Amino acid sequence: MHSFTAHPTREPLPWPDAQPQGRRRQAGEWTLTDEQVASFDALLHEVCPQAPRVQADQVAQLARWLLSLPPDEAQAVLAERLVRMDDLRALLDDPDWDRDSPGACRLRGLLAYFEHDGLIPNHIPVLGRLDDVLLLELAWPGIASEVDDYLDFREYRTSAQPDGDGPARRSAWTRERLSELAWLQQRHRVGDSHYAPVEPTSEGFRIR
Repeated sequence: MHSFTAHPTREPLPWPDAQPQGRRRQAGEWTLTDEQVASFDALLHEVCPQAPRVQADQVAQLARWLLSLPPDEAQAVLAERLVRMDDLRALLDDPDWDRDSPGACRLRGLLAYFEHDGLIPNHIPVLGRLDDVLLLELAWPGIASEVDDYLDFREYRTSAQPDGDGPARRSAWTRERLSELAWLQQRHRVGDSHYAPVEPTSEGFRIR
C-alpha cells in the first residue's frame, strides 16, 4: 500500500522563510510582479488551503539558489519534480479512476497552469520551469492522497487484474485494501495482548 508523502521527491526544495515585503523581486533577469505572485498564490491555495503564503522575495531567493547550482544539478532538481507530473496526467487520463473526485479536479487546475506561462515564462533558461515545480511542491499536501491512492490502485490493477469496469475495479481495490487493513489491526491487537494473565510475584524463580 502507498502511504502519504509530504513532498513529491525525497528532498524538498529549500523554501525560504517569509521576509518583510519590499525586498528583492529579481529572479535571474526576470522581475516578479505583485499581480503574478498574487495569482500564483491564489491558485496554490485553491489546491492546498494549508500551503504557506508566497512572497516575491521568497521566489527570488529560490531562483538565486537554483542558479547557484552547477547546470547539470539544477536541471536534475527540476527534472526530478517534473517527472511527477506524468503521474498527474496518467491519473486524469485513466478511465478506471474517478476523474470527477475533488482531488482530480484540483489536479486539473495544476496541469492547466503547467501548460502555460505563469509566474516565470517557460522560455527563460533554467528558471522557466521553477514556478511549475514550486507550485507542485507547495501544493503537494493537497493532492498527495489522491496521487498516492491512484498509484496504489494502478499497481493493484496490474497485479490482481480484477474484472469489470472502472468502478468495479476500484471497488475490488478498496475491498482488498480494507481487508489488509483489518488484518494489520488484528495482528496489532494480538501482539499487544497476552494469551494468559501474567501476575507479578515477589518470590521470583526457584530452581530445585
